[in-house]
Amino acid sequence: MNVLVINAGSSSLKYQLMNPETGDVSAKGLCERIYIDGRLTHKVGDKKVVKDIPMPTHSEAIQAVLEILVDPVDGVIKSVDEIDAVGHRVLHGGMKFSDSCIIDDACIEAIEACIPLGPLHNPANLMGIRACQAVMPNTPQVAVFDTAFHMTMPPKAYRYAIPTEYYKNDDIRRYGFHGTSHKYIARRAAELMGTKNFKMVNCHLGNGSSLSAVKDGKCQDTSMGLSPLAGVPMGTRSGDIDACVVQFICNKYGMSVDDCLTMLNKKSGVLALSGVSSDFRDLCAGAEAGNEDCKLALDKFYYEVAKYVGAYTAALNGIDMLTFTAGVGENDADARAGICSYLGFMGVKIDPEKNKIRGQEMKISTEDSAVQVWVIPTNEELMIAQDTAELVNAAKK
Repeated sequence: MNVLVINAGSSSLKYQLMNPETGDVSAKGLCERIYIDGRLTHKVGDKKVVKDIPMPTHSEAIQAVLEILVDPVDGVIKSVDEIDAVGHRVLHGGMKFSDSCIIDDACIEAIEACIPLGPLHNPANLMGIRACQAVMPNTPQVAVFDTAFHMTMPPKAYRYAIPTEYYKNDDIRRYGFHGTSHKYIARRAAELMGTKNFKMVNCHLGNGSSLSAVKDGKCQDTSMGLSPLAGVPMGTRSGDIDACVVQFICNKYGMSVDDCLTMLNKKSGVLALSGVSSDFRDLCAGAEAGNEDCKLALDKFYYEVAKYVGAYTAALNGIDMLTFTAGVGENDADARAGICSYLGFMGVKIDPEKNKIRGQEMKISTEDSAVQVWVIPTNEELMIAQDTAELVNAAKK
C-alpha cells in the first residue's frame, strides 16, 4: 500500500510517499515559497532534485508533487492511481477528535471550527486537504490530529482552575501536542515491553519539547496546554510562566498581549537564557567553551524536564519505563545524562557507554536500574501512514 503523507504549512508543504507496513519511504520532499515563486526539493534515496516551479497556491504545490512522483526520470510510481490514500497532519482537533478520521464534509467543518484554537496551523492544514481533494478527488484522505492522543486525559489533568464558563463556552483546557510522536513511542514501547499494561513517561525533546504520562497505552497527562507554549523551556518558547509576567511586561513597556506572546513564543526559552542560540548543539559548544549563560540554559532545561518526569511518576503512582525521543532526546547524550542525574531517587541508573548512542533505538539503563530507560527514534510520518491505512482498510470491509 502506498500512502502519501502531507504536512502543509502556511507557505510550505512536506511530503513522504511510504509503505505503512514496512515503513519504507519511496520518496520525500518539500515545497517551499508557496505564494511567492515556488521551489520543490525532491529526494529518492541519496538522489536529490531541486526545481523552481510556480506555486501560486497549495493546489499547484500538490500538483508539482504528484507530477514528480510519476516523472519517468525522478519519479517512483507510474501513475497517481498507485497512491492508495493520503494522510494529512492536522495540528488541532479540539474536543471534537479523539482519534484520526476519514476526511469528509463534516470533518472539514469540524477542523474549521477548531481554527480559533490553532489559528496559524489549521488554516494551512485545510489548504493542503482541499488542494489534494481538488487534484485527487477519488483518493481517500485521512486527518491525523496532533492533539488526539492526549484526549484520554482525565478532567483532573486537562481542566484549568478557572471559571467553568470558559471551558463550557470556549473549550479552554489542556490539549497537548506532539501527539502523533507520543502515540508512536507508546506503541513502540509496548512492543519492546511485550505488553501495553505498564506506566511510562515519554520525553519528546527538541526545539519544541513536551512530555507525556502514559498508562496502559493511554495518555494521562502532558506538558503542553491550550497551546504549545506551556511545559518545559524550549528552543525559543518560555514554557510554563506566571501569567502575571505578561501583565507586568505589557503594563511597563506598553506592549500588547499579542506582542508579549510573540516574545514568549519566539524570543524566549534557551535562546533567551543563553543569549547565543536556540540550537542545543550551539549551547553545548558554548558551555564547553566556558560560556556560563549557555551552561545555565542547559541546566535549566535538564532541571525542568526532570521535574516533569518526577511529577508524572507521582501522577502515575509509579513508572516502569522512561523514554527519550526527537532531536535532542535521540541525539544528545549529555541531555539524557543531565536529566537522569536528578532521578536517582526513583532508582534510575543509566549506562554511560550505552548512553553515547545517537539516533539509535537502545535500552540505556543498567540491568539493576529500577526503571527501564530507552532511546526510541520517533517516526511521526509512519504513524500518520499507519493510521491512514488502518482507517482506509477498515472502510473497505
